[in-house]
Amino acid sequence: MHKKYGLFAGAMALSLTLTACGGGASTQTTEVNDGETPVAASAGEADDKAAEGGYRVATVRWADWGEDYHTGFPDEAAKEAGISLSWDTILNSDWADKKAVLLAGGDLPDAFLGSICFSESDILTNTGSFIALDDYIDEYMPNFKAVMESDPTMKALATSADGHIYGLPSKKPCRPTVSNQMFINKTWLDNLGLEVPTTYKEFEDCLAAFRDNDANGNGDPSDEIPFGQGYADSVMFFCLPFGTTIGADGTYMMTVKDGSPVYIPTSEEYKAGIEWMHDCYVNGLIDPELFTEDSSMRDAKLMNETPIVGAAPGWTADSTFGANAGEYVALPALAGPDGNQYVSSDPEHMNYSRYEFVVTSKCENPGPLLAWIDKFYTEDASIQNFYGSFGIGVEKEEDGTYTVLEPQDGNSADTFAWIQSVRDFGPKYVAEGFNDKVSYAAENGDASKLALDKELGKYAKEAYPNVSYTTDQLNTLATLSTDIDAYVTATQATWVTEGGVDEQWNDYIGTLEAMGYNDFIQIQQDAYSTYQANK
Repeated sequence: MHKKYGLFAGAMALSLTLTACGGGASTQTTEVNDGETPVAASAGEADDKAAEGGYRVATVRWADWGEDYHTGFPDEAAKEAGISLSWDTILNSDWADKKAVLLAGGDLPDAFLGSICFSESDILTNTGSFIALDDYIDEYMPNFKAVMESDPTMKALATSADGHIYGLPSKKPCRPTVSNQMFINKTWLDNLGLEVPTTYKEFEDCLAAFRDNDANGNGDPSDEIPFGQGYADSVMFFCLPFGTTIGADGTYMMTVKDGSPVYIPTSEEYKAGIEWMHDCYVNGLIDPELFTEDSSMRDAKLMNETPIVGAAPGWTADSTFGANAGEYVALPALAGPDGNQYVSSDPEHMNYSRYEFVVTSKCENPGPLLAWIDKFYTEDASIQNFYGSFGIGVEKEEDGTYTVLEPQDGNSADTFAWIQSVRDFGPKYVAEGFNDKVSYAAENGDASKLALDKELGKYAKEAYPNVSYTTDQLNTLATLSTDIDAYVTATQATWVTEGGVDEQWNDYIGTLEAMGYNDFIQIQQDAYSTYQANK
């Protein structure tokens, strides 16, 4: 789950039960999967089968938000496609156990919707449970075929490491280029007569001013924490002016430099950034509990009744500082020692995704089902499947633009969108420039994030793409990255708090190589090359 949705953690922790809904359609009776891939039926046979029994589609949701998410566009599109659907709505808290049972030979539905359901490893190690979709696209999926022909990234994301298409990808509307970012307390700056910093040295000076003065004005000059832990990688974001352009979760801390994959913790930029961060740490500019506090301690500091944290990274100010958000503004892209400005940008992982719809080997006639899901690959469908159906979540204007409507139930805009749509999950596609056609009828977290993105997005640089790995590569990475990540994390904390990065760097690289780093980076280079070849 993206850090943006951390506010749902409480809801997810509740004791929730598995729900299922017939969606006003008949439920297909299924039996234990025999592991054999079905042969495509003719269009006539498929239509007859769909009319007889319908299709069963499962999806996983973060919380129990009811069943309205599919009663709008998804169910209406099914009626237009001449098929009937039943839905299995599975809560994420139940999914791990249920997934294991299903993949071991349980009662598989015809399809799963949402990249939250299966990882690439799940798919490639259980190919008997899923069918390749290659042969169905020409006959049943004209929208998706056109998307692949016009957007090489979608084609690359659709193609698994073995060359087949097992899952359908997505490009979401109204998503930013920049992911998490740094925020600073503007009220504190105003109290001290300071401007918003524009360089890393100015930022350091602001933190020193926070340390030395009663910046929050409560009469206690010792309770200010100049830089504290936020909801993103505090080390990588502090060092960002040095070029530690970390991408999305699950990218193994990879980036691209001069057209080649680079593991950030072995880069000179990382080394220089850590050295600067240590200097700031020993000078009292960084929370001394940065590496030892748990999430509850972090939250208590970020959302203290009287603000005590001067700067921290996160998704937006409100998701990071809660009720204190009004005091904080986004830092600009700070100029680093080389004069360049860097942001944490990963447009492909932020906007695109893999395996948003997979068809199981239990599905006897995939054609009509895929003809239904092909309807998701239009702009009208994509905006409705992100905010809610026309008249409820979105209004389509006469000039072809879209207005995202104010929530009708008292929930936040984000929660309302999850209630009324499949939101982040499921197939979607919008062309470049689509976001310019969208406006918001009321305050909205997406709107504020996109507004920030207009300023910071121009500094975005190439990020490591959403590559596909073979089963052997995934297994090797799982082993190597566990040890490598643990060593990097431990060393990072030591270097920030105690120093020694320059003196210990060569030994550090040697230890990584002894842990299999060369094999790790070779896998990344091979996967990157395959990805580029698939475009």
